[in-house]
Amino acid sequence: MSDTVDDPVGYFLQDMTYHGKTDRTRAAYERVLRKFESFLAAERGATPATAEHRDCMAWIHRLRGTVAESTVATYAAYLHRFYAYMTQVGTFDSNPMTLVVEEMDERINTDPARREISIPQMREFVTSVAHPLDRALLLTLLKTGVRVGELCNLDLRDLSIPVTRDTLDVSVRPQLDGRGDALFVAADRAVGDEIDGEERTAANKRKRATVVPVDDELRRALSRWLAIRPDPARANPLFVSTRDGWGERVTPHAVHHVVESHARERGWHRDGGGAEENVTPHYFRHFFTTHLRDRTGDRGIVKYLRGDVASDIIDTYTHDWGDRVRITYEENIYKLT
Repeated sequence: MSDTVDDPVGYFLQDMTYHGKTDRTRAAYERVLRKFESFLAAERGATPATAEHRDCMAWIHRLRGTVAESTVATYAAYLHRFYAYMTQVGTFDSNPMTLVVEEMDERINTDPARREISIPQMREFVTSVAHPLDRALLLTLLKTGVRVGELCNLDLRDLSIPVTRDTLDVSVRPQLDGRGDALFVAADRAVGDEIDGEERTAANKRKRATVVPVDDELRRALSRWLAIRPDPARANPLFVSTRDGWGERVTPHAVHHVVESHARERGWHRDGGGAEENVTPHYFRHFFTTHLRDRTGDRGIVKYLRGDVASDIIDTYTHDWGDRVRITYEENIYKLT
């Protein structure tokens, strides 16, 4: 450890306060990090400062079976962000969660028991959905690989297509300038963050911000949705509810309900079914990863689009975005309508 700190967790939590995080966000981190600290002391004879990646893996393994997989992922993200920050400020020498998170990301690609859905089957599924919002949500998940929280956090300015650039009064993000039709997915959104006067209820877990191409198919679906999108109740989210909470930003719960209700109609979801059987928003990330990787043969670009790659690799794709990422994506992305 470069700079000795008696209580690294307390140090991190204090800095969260300085950075303007809400009390609720800070309390959530404190609960998770103190549990990890107690586990290390009781089971591994270690501290957060001395823990290695195997200690972190052991804690994640202990969590499984006691909480939902989504909760495991959230706890892992909290721990990863804690170590990343402490490494960045020079208090810790390295982040033992980096390898753990990468291994967790790969788990969805190697589960032989998971339901397999072909592209023609998924095409039939998508084309059966008529509601403009529902279809736009499904296609955005399926064609970009974003997580459900990242989907909910999208703002109108994160989308650069003709209707946002030329028709609507939207100040599209500068990161999208010269990128054609594309979507910007931010990093480091945490539950409780206040952005544009709105407290966020979902998190973004990707390591770095990502620009994802929007093909003709997704552009049509998003344009159709924006033609009937209600005026938002606050801020300027891309997706707002047309049901309960009219005009409010969609929530992960609402997106899960949309996906699961349509999947249930096709026999792809049942109460009590596990991850290997039920089709959920997370399954769509698996579908995107598996099919695009198989079609491109380029694992690096898929990891870039998923937001999984570290800075030394992502800089290569950011620099070569127009020549490599968009061309590879457009040549290989599957058609679903």
